[in-house]
Amino acid sequence: MQTRHFLQLIALSALWGATFPLLRIASPALGPWVVAGLRCVLASVVLTVLMLSLRERWPLRAAWPRLAILSLLTVVAPFVLFNWAALAIPAGYSAVLNATSPLFGVLGAAVAGEERLTARRLLGCAAGFAGVALLVQLGPVAVTPQVVLAALACTAAAASYGFGAILMKRATMAHDPLPASATVHVAAALILLLPMGIAAPSVHPTPGAMIAVTVLGTITSGFMYWLSMRLMREIPASAATSAAFMIPLFGVTWGGLFLGEAVTASMLPGCVLVLAATALITGFNPFRGAPPEP
Repeated sequence: MQTRHFLQLIALSALWGATFPLLRIASPALGPWVVAGLRCVLASVVLTVLMLSLRERWPLRAAWPRLAILSLLTVVAPFVLFNWAALAIPAGYSAVLNATSPLFGVLGAAVAGEERLTARRLLGCAAGFAGVALLVQLGPVAVTPQVVLAALACTAAAASYGFGAILMKRATMAHDPLPASATVHVAAALILLLPMGIAAPSVHPTPGAMIAVTVLGTITSGFMYWLSMRLMREIPASAATSAAFMIPLFGVTWGGLFLGEAVTASMLPGCVLVLAATALITGFNPFRGAPPEP
């Protein structure tokens, strides 16, 4: 992997890790649906402006249904689920649970016949879900039905990301990253338009929430999605998903620094187990140049 690719992975991880504290600011004021919708609208605007500036062309109409499915899996569902979870659990929880996405990516690839599901990967799945349970049980937040549901929502969002990564990789082979990214977010904005409109009368916007959703939409949703598609086109998908390993570190760090969220030693076993399981399943090893072949 080239140095610029590695630096891009770190940048993606740091900015995506910042997503979770920003959601803790935006979601209580604006609600899950409005935050998701505004993110997609803002991302669509940013990516469309970039397309016009670079004179890129939109994908053919026949490609839009597949890109809309990619939008559902990698934008709409994760956005709404993580937004809703942000109402109940700390940013660090969501960031760590997001790290299970490569697990689901490997499972999805096995179902699609693109990778073999080995005993090592099955063991990793079991360890990963055990780590998720341990994280919820031993963290600084009291275990309530709402917390459990929020953790399940994060896990479902991570699964959506993981399964969507298969389609995302295929999309990078069929389309230029910028038009594909723009189409994905335009489709997401259209899908979320009705629920966003229904939820809009109940929002209570604050300056902090509006700033947070603006950063989420323009940078972590629009610009970074485009960069992630460019990166996935240039390096193996398994290497691209390694960014997920660093997201919990940044998510917990940002949540502790800017929101004063508790970071306790009791969270460490669950964090380590989740990350170790993810590495076990994907074959990622930071001391090797590339993961082993499936």
